[in-house]
Amino acid sequence: MKNNILIIAALFFTTVFYAQNQTVIGKWKTIDDETGKAKSIVEIYEKSGKIYGKVVEILDLEHKNNVCSECSGSDKNKPILGMIVIKGLTKEGDEYTNGKILDPKNGKTYKCFITLESKDKLKVRGFIGISLFGRTQYWYRVKN
Repeated sequence: MKNNILIIAALFFTTVFYAQNQTVIGKWKTIDDETGKAKSIVEIYEKSGKIYGKVVEILDLEHKNNVCSECSGSDKNKPILGMIVIKGLTKEGDEYTNGKILDPKNGKTYKCFITLESKDKLKVRGFIGISLFGRTQYWYRVKN
């Protein structure tokens, strides 16, 4: 009986640990799909049951103080550092969808979905209309 309890406890903690490693929550290094260079660190977090992403670090020193001059509305001329670029994704199976992503480079907002390719690789797809018309980036988990 004592061994069964230990086995069940071990399985529980293994499952919890595994599940934590299989989440989009955390910090991700973004890669410029045109240059292949690392651009920023985006922290993905959950708020009120939805997923958001905020720029917490800009890696290119030349662009560290850039503002979103091409943005509209409340984001216009705001610093990119600290900007929320992923807004309102909801989980559907293994995918997070039905939200928006902002490209601070051109100020445009796109529909978005994200999925984990592996525990340390995130597929981020922004698109107009249907998913066919868009582009995909891969972000990589920042190890602490």
